[in-house]
Amino acid sequence: MKKVSLAVLLSLSAVASGAYAQSDQGVTMSTDPAKIADIESRAQNLQTQQDNMQSTRSQAPSHKSMHHKKSPSKPAAGSSQ
Repeated sequence: MKKVSLAVLLSLSAVASGAYAQSDQGVTMSTDPAKIADIESRAQNLQTQQDNMQSTRSQAPSHKSMHHKKSPSKPAAGSSQ
């Protein structure tokens, strides 16, 4: 029981410290043209990657067409009708 309690306590503290570390940064605003251009370039690259992934998914054959049809099942041995 002590091991379980200790594991729960450690995991809760890890989650709490992670949440605290994220709350520091928040949203920042910059007027530096170099930073703005860098962020816009990264955003455009991400958009291009997402578009490419979606287009390759739409070109790939769907898995539904690859399913085999089940053959008619044989009557079970010992069953009487």
